[in-house]
Amino acid sequence: MYPVVIAGGMLEHAMPLQGGGGFLYWAIVFFVLAIIAAAVGARGVAGVSMEIARIFVLIFIILAIVALLL
Repeated sequence: MYPVVIAGGMLEHAMPLQGGGGFLYWAIVFFVLAIIAAAVGARGVAGVSMEIARIFVLIFIILAIVALLL
């Protein structure tokens, strides 16, 4: 925790932004699911899983950039 002084002059402890790893975890899960589905021949499931994985990766990247800027 990091000490910060708020408007009233009181010393508070702030927690740095943490987390966000969940998006990357689920992106990897859906990517692996897409690979398995493609190997088995379920093309529709593979396409949907890859699209979900792509969305999660994009959300992860956006949140990582925002966290770095703050």
